[in-house]
Amino acid sequence: MLDKFLFGAYPYLALAIFLIGSWVRFDHEQYSWKADSTQFLSKSGMRLASNFFHIGILAIFFGHAVGLLTPHSVFLSLGVSDMSHQWMAIIAGSVFGGMALIGGLILWLRRMFNPRVKAAGRGRDLFILTWIMLTLLLGLSTIPVSLSHAEHGDAGAMLALAEWVQSMIYFRPDPSLLAGVSPVYKMHITAALTMFLFFPFTRLVHIWSAPIGYLGRAYQIVREKKRTA
Repeated sequence: MLDKFLFGAYPYLALAIFLIGSWVRFDHEQYSWKADSTQFLSKSGMRLASNFFHIGILAIFFGHAVGLLTPHSVFLSLGVSDMSHQWMAIIAGSVFGGMALIGGLILWLRRMFNPRVKAAGRGRDLFILTWIMLTLLLGLSTIPVSLSHAEHGDAGAMLALAEWVQSMIYFRPDPSLLAGVSPVYKMHITAALTMFLFFPFTRLVHIWSAPIGYLGRAYQIVREKKRTA
């Protein structure tokens, strides 16, 4: 019954709160719709930490999206075998997960032990960063299991995870697809879904306002004011 709830109903509950909660917060609390950057309080290590964390997280997110949402037949038609797919996921997850872990750890330590940042921070900021780090650690913990599967030529767990995600997308949830996967995968999935549930109540809402248009904007021309004698 717990598996049926966590992998049959809970994903829809978490995503509903994610979408509706974000809309309600934007509608009623626009002044709180921000990232609350603390870089001006302390720049030490911020550039490295922020870049590593954001690049790692974004790469992991889009990697999961492509790897889990793309139908199995598409990979095969492109000449990507199940084992090649699994090794790509392991390597990319290790590299970008490691980057996100290093950056996130620096940011977490900064919020915990930098007096100025800690004084200006809020409890929910530290909480959501801690939860992201927990989810990330659980994700990295799946890599040894995936390596063991790959060494034995077994891509069953990867295929089962992809089939489960696609069953949720097509509104035909089938929790039984996860019956044979390692518990660490299930814990990672549950932590990730819970992060979506927390999303509307934290600083993560600033993701909705990502300045994508900034990448294509025109150059800003700055003219120096001439001094008069």
